[in-house]
Amino acid sequence: MAKTHNVTEFIFLGLSSNPEVQKACFVIFLLLYTAIVLGNFLIVLTVMSSRSLGSPMYFFLGYLSFVEICYASTTAPRLISDLLAERKAIPLWGCMTQVFFIHLFGGTEIFLLTVMAYDRYVAICKPLSYTTIMNRQACAVLVGAAWVGGFVHSLAQILLVFRLPFCGPRVIDHYFCDVLPLLKLACSDTVLIGLLIVANGGTLSVTSFVVLLASYVVILLHLRTQSSAGRCKALSTCGAHVTVVTLFFGPCIFIYLRPSTTLSVDKTVAVFYTVITPLLNPVIYSLRNAQVKKAVRRLWIRAVNAEER
Repeated sequence: MAKTHNVTEFIFLGLSSNPEVQKACFVIFLLLYTAIVLGNFLIVLTVMSSRSLGSPMYFFLGYLSFVEICYASTTAPRLISDLLAERKAIPLWGCMTQVFFIHLFGGTEIFLLTVMAYDRYVAICKPLSYTTIMNRQACAVLVGAAWVGGFVHSLAQILLVFRLPFCGPRVIDHYFCDVLPLLKLACSDTVLIGLLIVANGGTLSVTSFVVLLASYVVILLHLRTQSSAGRCKALSTCGAHVTVVTLFFGPCIFIYLRPSTTLSVDKTVAVFYTVITPLLNPVIYSLRNAQVKKAVRRLWIRAVNAEER
């Protein structure tokens, strides 16, 4: 399939064409994005500076928060600036770059959440071997594998759409570039490519989600043999993880596990997994975890004391 030379840029329709709605959305999404960056950066900083958060669970949480910042930054800044722009244009190379990084960070997050589920499985089901299995080298390898998995997933997605011929309409009914909206603009038969995209993105989401659910079923079955206090502590820790997993995987499965068609509700769903989920990550983990809250307070006290000096 030959590369296209007819279309050099795409035009986003954005979230709304109403100027008043756009102004309101500008303020809302600017505040949300600021909260995403500050909240997740606070978790990264807390994990790095607190000795009490030296376990593998918090090591992975720090990386997850970093990925959330990167993931939200692939779409939110562009969305915010376009809300005040009359012409929402993006060059072809910029569009492909956005597709690559969205799936790089999205795929990495999927694998990181799977790694975190494995960490909870080992901690609860094999506590005596936990420090041996989840040593620093193993944790580093698992994080590296998550990044490699995200890169392979993203590379596969971008290779599928990069050589599509775009010779007709260039208006994307979305606020960022993604594989399914781009398929609609290609002037060739995209049935096979659409199925391959579903096989790559949709299957990855569903398979990881099923593995995660299965791991937590095993954990719940194992908790029946533990004391009431042990069950409450384990359920509190896993509850936060399950909440994040459900909020992230639900919208992703809805978008990527269906044929190459787009629906009017897709933009709303996309807002949820590109903006709302990264926002909720620090809230869920900090409010449901006493150690994180204590570490944040200690970090705040140290910062205040340092400033007073």
